[in-house]
Amino acid sequence: MVDILHRVGVKTPTPEKVYDALTTVEGLAGWWTDDTKGSGDLGGVLEFRFQVGGFDMEVVELRPSERVAWRVVDGPEEWIGTTIDWDLRQDGDYTIVLFKHQGWQEPVEFMHHCSTKWGSFLLSLKSLVETGEGAPAPRDVQISDWH
Repeated sequence: MVDILHRVGVKTPTPEKVYDALTTVEGLAGWWTDDTKGSGDLGGVLEFRFQVGGFDMEVVELRPSERVAWRVVDGPEEWIGTTIDWDLRQDGDYTIVLFKHQGWQEPVEFMHHCSTKWGSFLLSLKSLVETGEGAPAPRDVQISDWH
């Protein structure tokens, strides 16, 4: 198994804004994709749709201002059964986001693509929290025909 790992600092005095952006439909639509539906509550399912497909995530863990974890229940074959974890901690003026997309069976080319896209969307999350405006799909950075 292989994992995608990223770290980003978000300039905010407390992790609450980052946590809200990861747990509410409005927050998620502000940085990942405009087409976001569902429930960010524990046990809920979040539905994310893009021009080329989508993902359904079951919310499996919530610790306010500390941790959010999802399990992928529908989407591309490579994603199903993987988990996505967001660990948050305050470090001075920054909330540090430690991101993990875990459980990939092998590092196929699609995983390389997804790693780059996760990086760009994490910067969109940073922008949303710091400035009030993210770059969710379809306004995200396009890197190939996979978007």
